[in-house]
Amino acid sequence: MNTANFLSLPAAMFPEQEILVFGNSRATYGETLSRVRRLASALAQRGVGPGARVAAIGTNSHRYVELYYAAATLGATFVPLNYRAKIHELEHMIGQADPRVLCFEERYRSLVDEVLPNVRLGPAGLSRVTLDGDGSRDESIEQLIGGAVSEAEEVDVEETDTSILMYTSGTTSLPKGVLLTFGDFTAYVVGTVEMADGEPRGAALNCVPLYHIAGATNLMTSIWTGRKLVLMTQFEPEEWLETVQREGITHAFVVPTMLKKILDHPRFATYDLSSLTNLSYGGAPMPLPVIRRALQSFPATCGFVNAFGQTETTSTLTVLGPDDHRLTGDAARDEIVLRRLTSIGRPLPDVEIKIADEAGATLPPNEIGEILVRTPRVMKGYAGDVEGGARREPDGFLHTRDLGYIDDEGYVFLVGRADDMIIRGGENIAPAEVEGILLSHSAVDEVAVVGIPSLEWGETVAAAVVLRPGMSATPSELTEFCRSRLASFKKPEVIEILVELPRNPLGKILRKELRKQLEPR
Repeated sequence: MNTANFLSLPAAMFPEQEILVFGNSRATYGETLSRVRRLASALAQRGVGPGARVAAIGTNSHRYVELYYAAATLGATFVPLNYRAKIHELEHMIGQADPRVLCFEERYRSLVDEVLPNVRLGPAGLSRVTLDGDGSRDESIEQLIGGAVSEAEEVDVEETDTSILMYTSGTTSLPKGVLLTFGDFTAYVVGTVEMADGEPRGAALNCVPLYHIAGATNLMTSIWTGRKLVLMTQFEPEEWLETVQREGITHAFVVPTMLKKILDHPRFATYDLSSLTNLSYGGAPMPLPVIRRALQSFPATCGFVNAFGQTETTSTLTVLGPDDHRLTGDAARDEIVLRRLTSIGRPLPDVEIKIADEAGATLPPNEIGEILVRTPRVMKGYAGDVEGGARREPDGFLHTRDLGYIDDEGYVFLVGRADDMIIRGGENIAPAEVEGILLSHSAVDEVAVVGIPSLEWGETVAAAVVLRPGMSATPSELTEFCRSRLASFKKPEVIEILVELPRNPLGKILRKELRKQLEPR
């Protein structure tokens, strides 16, 4: 199935239904489809066809969504680029992708001008198009749409053809290009939501970048199921609250840092959030104090969902659903719920998960090992030569490099990345265990634990701590707090109080930077 059908099929039946909102722009299925097909026609005139690549550098907008569907219409591969990437990372991504067309927002013109001269492209050449420009220097999307003489129809594609070449965040190395196929997205979208039927399905607020797998799948699931897609340029807590209230948002996805900023907004309680029925979160581990506070602060009618997945698996693998978040006041049941809130839930129906030791043997419940997953929507592979990428076994299981365990009820618990495991004198220490203890201290707001070099032990435990506003604690107090609650070899030997933790744009802690910061000078 061509993913362009996620738009064209509902549009054929419900052309007057409003489906896409961005700022003052509001469009129906029919209007969106017409713009997409005219844009596709114009791109075809510029050499875009099956297998060609169309890259984009820009924040969220209706034109960005239209560009994806136009590329899919032609059977082309869409390449969403991280506008926060460093110069050498963008050079790597654009050079490897070799796009036929590069679309960019005007705010990134100087970035594009700096990057392109250092990129070796193929003989077909590159067309530059601005997403929001006036056409005075480069052609604009609006010029392409306005000047199109026809509307392109969807081409037939193979399930194994690449729909999106999506680059990972590259927190420890150059970004890896993940090849996700039309079949991968079809399996995820059709298996997750029902096709639109003309009845209201609510409104989905997207505030995560569309270059991230959560944003990409959102622009497909919402439009396929008939849920009005409301786009924020970038996340900002007050705008998020205002948009939920104004648009009657029913579904939203946030990363943990976003949720905390929403809760911390001084006028949080003044906004009407009663329309929210589903608030999903993921992208990074959710601190237990944050989700507990959210459960107390959002309307009781809002169901919370922890969605865990990877780019390499076309988004979600496991889900911790609304019932798993519901506290009832029954002490025994609530104790179980609170324990499960530290999990990532249970696998989706099309996902198999096992925990394996270093030799590959499957481990029994409650034993820690590497999480391996098998699903029909595992990536086609990586673009180019990749070192350190996810490895796939002959039986189809993918190595996630995440460490965790499965309890007796089938809930999956993360304990950290395999690369983050601290080995002190031959003893393995999971950062998540130490972080959990420090987070239980009343003065601690955020924490990250890493291993730092030690001549005596190989590695020792170091912790960076952010304190709650108005609270105080010294490193020695926190060390003593850990000493009474952890085995002696697990307690941090270095604790630093920081104003904030280093994170990437989606909230993942940059542990490589943190190690450098905490290493003895």
